Amino acid sequence: MAEDSDLERTEPASARKLEQARERGNVPRSRELATLAVLLASASVIALLGVFMFQGLDRVMRNALSFDLADVASTSMMGRSLLQAGIDALWLYLPMALTVVVAAVAANLMLSGWVFSTQALEFNFSKLNPATGIARMFSANSLAELVKALLKGGLIAGVAGWMIWRQHDGILALASEPLESAVMHFGQIALFTFLASVAAFAFIVVLDVPFQIWNYHHGLRMTKEEVRQEGKEIEGDPQIKARIRSLQREVARRRMMQAIPQADVVVTNPLHFAVALKYDEKGMSAPVVLAKGAQLVAERIKELAREHRVPVVEAPPLARALHRHVDVGDVIPGALFTAVAQVLAYVYQLNQSLNPAPPSDWQVPPKLDPASRGVAG
Repeated sequence: MAEDSDLERTEPASARKLEQARERGNVPRSRELATLAVLLASASVIALLGVFMFQGLDRVMRNALSFDLADVASTSMMGRSLLQAGIDALWLYLPMALTVVVAAVAANLMLSGWVFSTQALEFNFSKLNPATGIARMFSANSLAELVKALLKGGLIAGVAGWMIWRQHDGILALASEPLESAVMHFGQIALFTFLASVAAFAFIVVLDVPFQIWNYHHGLRMTKEEVRQEGKEIEGDPQIKARIRSLQREVARRRMMQAIPQADVVVTNPLHFAVALKYDEKGMSAPVVLAKGAQLVAERIKELAREHRVPVVEAPPLARALHRHVDVGDVIPGALFTAVAQVLAYVYQLNQSLNPAPPSDWQVPPKLDPASRGVAG
């Protein structure tokens, strides 16, 4: 049961998966929104520049169809006339074309933002597979798109038919009007019908855009296993991270053990702790901890110290304080200077074969000694 639930895509898409989909050019899209933007842009241009465009088209047609007998006999003249008519018409409708292009681009940017991906242009052999294409044609998604297209066409056609029926008296009256006024009246009827159809299409867009956004995120849902796997890829596998930390500790321990022969003294709490110290009057401002450890590590530090004839001094409060408060590679705190100086002085006397008695009162502040505060270890 647990495995079956993991296979179900119940988890929302992560930010990383959404970003990867965006890099592939997979973003929410609504063809209806782009179509509505194009229709509105076209209607706006016609409403604002319709008279100018109509007059310009009339002028182009008159100029193109006005010729004499010499023009008819000259093929070059007719070619130039048609070319000029085409150029004039292009300039005439260029504002509408630019407005439509800008509206289509703006509609897509409004929904999904700017996306530039070359992956959609890459050649994919699977797209040439007839079986895949046929399966896609008869899929549930294609059926849903067909139903949506039929409903959309029916709604728009119904609204347009209703508008024409409401204006049928005006349409019939066009036959009795003068040509110029009839053309203007017909343009108004057509524009109102077009705007009503666009309003019906806007209702479809209001329903389609939220659906496309929901369908996009629904299609990118993840299983629980995918979420866990992605977390491992981002943060790292906990087992691998633990193994890395273990290796790092092992490397640090080896490096620490290799530094023990350079130590001046190893301070111990006989049964628990060992701390190796190094002090060079010329190169150090204060003694430095070269190695430290507890239990088995402490025993190994003491063994290496004896092998390399590094003095081992039992100073339980100092060993506890150093082990608790100083990291390997750090200098000792000022509060322990006196106690460490006692140890170094004792070691110096040993090296001079003076057979000194070890200090009986180590000058370790009680606040730095875990034992004096009742802290274990």
